Amino acid sequence: MEFRTKEEQVADFLREGIISGRFARGARLKQQEIATMLNTSITPVREALKLLAAEGYVIGDSYRGATVAPFDLETSREVLNLRILLETQLVRGAAENVTGADISELKVLASEFASAFAAGDNEAARAANYRFHHRMFAIAAMPQTLHFVQILWARYPFDLINRLKGRVSRAADEHDEMLAALIAGDAGAAMLATRQHIEAGFQELRDSVASLPNPPSAESRSL
Repeated sequence: MEFRTKEEQVADFLREGIISGRFARGARLKQQEIATMLNTSITPVREALKLLAAEGYVIGDSYRGATVAPFDLETSREVLNLRILLETQLVRGAAENVTGADISELKVLASEFASAFAAGDNEAARAANYRFHHRMFAIAAMPQTLHFVQILWARYPFDLINRLKGRVSRAADEHDEMLAALIAGDAGAAMLATRQHIEAGFQELRDSVASLPNPPSAESRSL
């Protein structure tokens, strides 16, 4: 099993929390509250916040307090293209390395995602979505690529996409397609399903923004 330091564990907890919406964009992260929540000391929390600041998840001084970074929709198209490039490579690696135990674990995570949605717990669904993708990509054993993907995730509007009506249900179906391709050992199909999954969420968000009576201007799209 991979060894992870306390600060790495805290950082992953905060990444999941930010992507799931547990820690809202623009919210202030208080070190003592996080330390108490995780039953740890301030030091690993402070170091985790430094790491997340470098990745773009938070802004501010880790000593005086950090704030969850806002989204800038104007940059999301560039991030989308980078996500497709890197995440399809990770899925190809996963298809080459995946084991029966990995598939079983991914099925559990996919089920947790679908169950949270069915229960109306959107925050839990978004958290499960994060764990599903992170676990799938970790199978590729390409830690540098996964690290860059996590940096891209900090700049991507997952919260907004997963709040769209019916999006979580559609994402669950897309996860099933990705899993089916992995089970079949079809790297090409897994890569295509991953690309379509990423593009579908982004396009639904763009369509939602465009349908607003007064779509936000370029100057006001930082969320």
